[in-house]
Amino acid sequence: MAVDLGATSGRVILATLTDEKLDLEVLHRFPNRLIEVGGKYFWNIYALYEDILQGLTEAGKRKVEICSIGIDTWGVDFVHVAEDGTLCGLPRAYRDPYTNGIPEEYFEKLSRKEVYDRTGIQIMNFNSLFQLYAQQKEGSSALKSGSKILFMPDALSYLLTGNKVCEYTILSTSQFMNPRTKQVDEELLQVAGVDKARFPEVVMPGTVVGTLTPSIGQSTGLGAVPVVAVAGHDTGSAVAAVPAEDEGFAYLSSGTWSLMGVELKEPEITAESFAMNFTNEGGVDGTTRFLKNITGMWLLEQCRAVWKKEGKEYSYPEIMQMMQTTSASVDVINPDAPEFAAPTNMPEAIRAYCVANSLTVPEGDAQLIRLIFDSLAAKYAEVLAKLQQVAPFEIKTLHVIGGGAQNDLLNQMTSDACGIPVVAGPSEATALGNVMVQARAAGLVGSLEEMRRYILRSIETKRYEPRK
Repeated sequence: MAVDLGATSGRVILATLTDEKLDLEVLHRFPNRLIEVGGKYFWNIYALYEDILQGLTEAGKRKVEICSIGIDTWGVDFVHVAEDGTLCGLPRAYRDPYTNGIPEEYFEKLSRKEVYDRTGIQIMNFNSLFQLYAQQKEGSSALKSGSKILFMPDALSYLLTGNKVCEYTILSTSQFMNPRTKQVDEELLQVAGVDKARFPEVVMPGTVVGTLTPSIGQSTGLGAVPVVAVAGHDTGSAVAAVPAEDEGFAYLSSGTWSLMGVELKEPEITAESFAMNFTNEGGVDGTTRFLKNITGMWLLEQCRAVWKKEGKEYSYPEIMQMMQTTSASVDVINPDAPEFAAPTNMPEAIRAYCVANSLTVPEGDAQLIRLIFDSLAAKYAEVLAKLQQVAPFEIKTLHVIGGGAQNDLLNQMTSDACGIPVVAGPSEATALGNVMVQARAAGLVGSLEEMRRYILRSIETKRYEPRK
């Protein structure tokens, strides 16, 4: 069973493996909402826990023997656990503005370059290191009373089993892991005022955390099912499911946000990678996901939300049709510009950006949509060119995974812009990667390459060739 949690929704999925293929069935789908209390933003981890139990109970009703359970979530966020084992309140959310300006304060004690050299992680204000520094600064009661710190997937595994671990791929998003030793960097934490001993043992994907507690095993009807630490970071699970036939590929995990990168055996931490603000995150088998975070369909989703309030509710088929009635944009925008991070009105923000940067201003909604798509394709081409400078192999194919794998038009535009074939699929990459790590823990598959071949047999992909 795969528990796949995103920042807006979650799913409990039953996976069935046969010699021929892998089938996924969503047993329970549920929302994940931020809670604002007193100007602070939290995740309702207890609601997530209850929804996970509901999904497990649905499996228990079917009287199917479950081999194992694995949980993946978004990165960086964590929860404090008290000495007696209770959670010290709700975990803060990465969208909480309490980290605004914190990296700059931290860099007064340890330079930006030093932090990057020690971690290889893209500097973002919401990284776990800066969250801890912010909590220390505000005198957080959770930080004061906590004895252990667990990242989100590890915290949920703890609620199911009573056992505490620190999984490698989710730790790698924190900005306080040494990617060479794959352990917590004590000095980085000391600057933030936090003791390294607060973190449990670091474990690799495929490690059995424990079994469901007797009470949960009984209430769900599943019994003592093992809980496996999969690639707890959802992108780590997704990349494990890239159906590549050799190493000469780049990947684009495409959705609200896009993550574009290559898979390396060792971290790439250089002056060039620092200047380009690329990140080195952990992958299955101790690999490194060398990647760049890019704003994805966030731009379009925010436009749709504004248009909906104005009484213009465009479906995706309508958006595709609107795209085909427009010609290519004269200019492109930078999707990662800070003006687009959290505007109150995205269409206005895009037009204002065009005016401020002397770019052609899109007139109607169709032209604005086309500008977003053209700009994303151009950004992907720009990042791919930088990846090719670093990759120790020729990038022959771009694999698009996640929800964006179903966006035919953008996939073709991306292939055109990048000048290489795009292979789209699977759209359910995160769940598939989660499941395959569990399958390997159960001895059903061997290497990462074998996992990928199995996925390739199980899914349909679509190939796009670059046009002139």
